[in-house]
Amino acid sequence: MTYPDPTLFGHDPWWLILAKALLIFVFLMLTVLTAILIERKILGWMQMRPGPNRVGPWGLLQSLVDGVKLALKEGLIPAGVDKFIYLAAPVISVVPAFIAFAVIPMGGEVSVFGHRTALQLTDMPVAVLYILAATSIGVYGIVLAGWASGSTYPLLGGLRSSAQVISYEIAMALSFAAVFIYAGTMSTSGIVASQDGLWYIFPLLPSFIIYVTSMVGETNRAPFDLPEAEGELVGGFHTEYSSIKFAMFMLAEYVNMATVSALATTLFLGGWHAPWPINMWDGANTGWWPLLWFTGKVWAFLFLFFWLRGTLPRMRYDQFMAMGWKILIPVSLAWIMIVATTRSLRNQGYDQLSSGLVAVGAVVALLLLFALWRTLQARKIRNIPKQAVDTGVFPVPPLPTEAPKGTASKEATNA
Repeated sequence: MTYPDPTLFGHDPWWLILAKALLIFVFLMLTVLTAILIERKILGWMQMRPGPNRVGPWGLLQSLVDGVKLALKEGLIPAGVDKFIYLAAPVISVVPAFIAFAVIPMGGEVSVFGHRTALQLTDMPVAVLYILAATSIGVYGIVLAGWASGSTYPLLGGLRSSAQVISYEIAMALSFAAVFIYAGTMSTSGIVASQDGLWYIFPLLPSFIIYVTSMVGETNRAPFDLPEAEGELVGGFHTEYSSIKFAMFMLAEYVNMATVSALATTLFLGGWHAPWPINMWDGANTGWWPLLWFTGKVWAFLFLFFWLRGTLPRMRYDQFMAMGWKILIPVSLAWIMIVATTRSLRNQGYDQLSSGLVAVGAVVALLLLFALWRTLQARKIRNIPKQAVDTGVFPVPPLPTEAPKGTASKEATNA
């Protein structure tokens, strides 16, 4: 098998760099169109209904027609919005979703018109941190959209999104740290190369579970779709958006799903390496075949997104925050200490500890899954003082026409 030579990056001809960037864009757009259709088909099957079946053969053109419809609808701008930020927010959301895919390795070295190049646009020593930074910027689009709309429900959705990204990006970054320690590099191509013999899902199973949980929270997908909870906030941060601007938010959501799925594949499932038993074939990891294995793994994670949406109800907000701060972050810190200790002992010649790490990781993963399940099953919201229940005194701000509780009204004072 051929691994990308780090010296190749940055030395491709300009037309080859442009072609690879265009292919990544086309790959993501086709993934979005296909994912929307397949998601609706899967949800229809899970709910015992046909799903899209009218437009095109077997409804295959439904996603394309929906995109054209959104593009041709009249774009309304409500009165009272901050117009510049209102229009810029969808762009801020969608652009980082695309640029984050630039450092994802989709295959090894291939020959294109006589030029040896990697199936990866570029790489850098801190490539995974670059992805984390790009996805973090995308959240600003959601926050600014909620603030610039000048409406209550979008503002609440934006505030929820900001709390969500703070809570779950910490756990996500800590799950990255375990991979960095074990692989000894932050380069995406280097992490894939280090998984030639053993995928990191086995020795780093707790990190994998933490990352999968965090990536669902990062993409605002069910059961973590609190920033756009239609049962509470009408539509959340994009309530005041229509036409192509609304379509850009949906595009950013699905591209982010593909990006975090590709990152999970890169960090924990061997990247573009062929799964067993296909890897027993000598040519499985050469040529263009790795692109097929990579795409299959990405779609496995996308199916997980669809499955969760059709299976689990939306969490309460206190459950959601407790899961991030009380479970994922503490377990991540403890697990990193275990991985760092094991790595240090391995550097001193205790190689037999690798099997011990797998066993410890399995135990930690079971405890983590049990804690997550308990959080989902929690029914108690919080303790409310009995005095407040009896007297009906709660810290609720007064309406504009009311005087604050405990103070005399203006009319009573004048009287």
